[in-house]
Amino acid sequence: MGARGTVNCDVLVIGAGPGGLAAAKGAREAGARRVIVLERDACPGGILNQCIHDGFGLIRYKEQLTGPEYAVRAEREATEAGAKIMTGHQVVRMERMAAGEGIEVTAVSASGLKTFRAGAVVLALGCRERTRGAISIPGSRPAGVFTAGVIQNFVNIRNVMPGHRVVILGSGDVGMIMARRLTLEGAKVQVVAEILPEPAGLARNVSQCLYDYGIPILCSHTVSRIIGRRKIEAVEISEVDQNMRPVPGTEQRFDCDALVLSVGLIPENEIAQTAGVTLDPKTNGTLTDEYLQTDVEGIFSCGNSRRIMDLADFVSEQGELAGRNAVAHLTGEEMETWDESRTTSMLKGYPVPDTVTCTLCPNGCQVRRVADENGTFTYEGNKCPRGIDFAEQERTAPRRMLTTTVRDADGHLIPVRTGQPISREKMFDAMKEMRTFTADCTENIRCGDTLTYVTDKDGSRIRVIATADSR
Repeated sequence: MGARGTVNCDVLVIGAGPGGLAAAKGAREAGARRVIVLERDACPGGILNQCIHDGFGLIRYKEQLTGPEYAVRAEREATEAGAKIMTGHQVVRMERMAAGEGIEVTAVSASGLKTFRAGAVVLALGCRERTRGAISIPGSRPAGVFTAGVIQNFVNIRNVMPGHRVVILGSGDVGMIMARRLTLEGAKVQVVAEILPEPAGLARNVSQCLYDYGIPILCSHTVSRIIGRRKIEAVEISEVDQNMRPVPGTEQRFDCDALVLSVGLIPENEIAQTAGVTLDPKTNGTLTDEYLQTDVEGIFSCGNSRRIMDLADFVSEQGELAGRNAVAHLTGEEMETWDESRTTSMLKGYPVPDTVTCTLCPNGCQVRRVADENGTFTYEGNKCPRGIDFAEQERTAPRRMLTTTVRDADGHLIPVRTGQPISREKMFDAMKEMRTFTADCTENIRCGDTLTYVTDKDGSRIRVIATADSR
């Protein structure tokens, strides 16, 4: 403790999402004696906690994890490295002090205001969603219009269904993933409208989240009017011209009781501004040098608060480097540069016709089955033998990892997944089995515990495992 109750540390990280947790780990492993992470939510992990779907960790951990599993692992790495995570702390102000005095950060918690003094700060503030106001959809202003992240929180954390006839505007990955999630929970997703000529998210999600469930996607279309008084009743969807303006006379009406907006993300940087950090006027992201340091000495930035990134794996890698560089700044050692080419190589947009997007590794190979002159079939486009196995399975008996939630006896939701992919055609049956299951909460549930079983197509019993610790 410093003067007047000030808490002193070498490196202070703001935000305990994937970038912040990795930054804390990186700072400790680089030699910082005291590293503190401030997180406004009640538990670490950030947005990962509500991202119960799989697809995380292929790069960083070399295995496919759900968001909560990734969060558990990242938190464990940070705490085992010696970082202190303080949840329930909302940072409200940050100020660069005189030379040699570090950076002062003020946070509010249930016990009141607290002051922290750090030699260096890493901003890992994440991002927020664009709302209806940001894209100016005409029409009335009824209840029932949500962003995709809010819907994700309602369904995966709060066990609340927002509607039963849903229209989704925007084909970002979260929007498509929630189209699948809502469908599995019993909703009818009427359509996904996308203003761009092609889907904005990964081709694998177009295939596995929309095509698998017969959900239509209309590209070069947008919601041109919202209809309803107290509650949304319908939307009009129109084609757009080359300037992305609705074309009169192309309107189609879709009755719905919920409209989900998946229309982009904005870096979260109000705290950065209190310290005078310069932001990109176009994106609202922090401007940094190649070492991830902002124009305020000693303040570093990583992840989605710097620039919206495709994968949590890259957010973690960037955060870890920011943490190491924060320590190098304090010790006068040479800092490392971030490679801006670190981004996903997976195909975005429509899936390539007659190909399968392999999801077993980050390469995302487009594997095609072709016949030679003798009529013998082979595969091409794969970078490893696993791509052939995956493509053949997709052709003959496609399988999917089922991720959902189950309740415990107290009504709390526990995120779960099947221990292995199950037959695609058994997804709805497996969901029905899990809806009737109640987890025993007499003992703490740990990530990886087997909670129940579901029946696959061949009659085999497939484990259902918890993907987070009970809290």
